[in-house]
Amino acid sequence: MTPLAASALGIILGVFAVLVVVLATGGWVAATQRARARERKLLEELHTAEQALAKAHAMDKGWDRALLDAAAREAVAERFGAVPINALQLVQVIDRPGTDADQAVFRVDTGDGDEHRIMLGRTGGVWGAA
Repeated sequence: MTPLAASALGIILGVFAVLVVVLATGGWVAATQRARARERKLLEELHTAEQALAKAHAMDKGWDRALLDAAAREAVAERFGAVPINALQLVQVIDRPGTDADQAVFRVDTGDGDEHRIMLGRTGGVWGAA
């Protein structure tokens, strides 16, 4: 190989290496920003749900958090079988007039690494999958 061809190959490899580093860094930055945005959105949903739950509970004693969590776990078991639940978070409370139109939405992280949404409804004072 001639010295001129060797230096051209070196330049090409150097440019390629710089390009790979720039693209990898850009991908990491984009993924980090997307994860932060999702986390911020989830925290906002949780805060809103907590406020709505407190308000609904003050007006109607059927919004007991322990009952909601138990009903959500039952709904997950009905829908997905015996999957382990890593996290169960109430993200939305829909408190309509009366009690039979009430709904609650949960974010469920299962052991398989997936994130699901489960909606519960209340009929006759009993919570179940909607």
